[in-house]
Amino acid sequence: MSCGEPHETDCTEVLDHLYEYLDREMPEGDCTKFETHFEECSPCLEKYGLEQAVKKLVKRCCGHDDVPTDLRAKVMGRIDLIRSGESGDSVTEPLPGPYTKSAEKDVTASAEGA
Repeated sequence: MSCGEPHETDCTEVLDHLYEYLDREMPEGDCTKFETHFEECSPCLEKYGLEQAVKKLVKRCCGHDDVPTDLRAKVMGRIDLIRSGESGDSVTEPLPGPYTKSAEKDVTASAEGA
């Protein structure tokens, strides 16, 4: 996609790194170059607006799943061990697979029935 006009930052570069810009994962200088490009190039601005809208929609529709407290604590504990440099062979137990409330109820029911 290109508007056919020459730009300091090429349309291809902007579109290749659009998600980095949307997620603010690029240096401020590059963000400024992209903002300048969007002011000059309506096709890229339109693509940016579309991707921004999709990102907001996904966040609104999919960003509300709560992480079980015990799973979060276990993951955070592993992260702390790795950061402290103590992540040797003692941390080999895998994290639990897909976690659902229904799976938890099944396990609890099985344990109570045994």
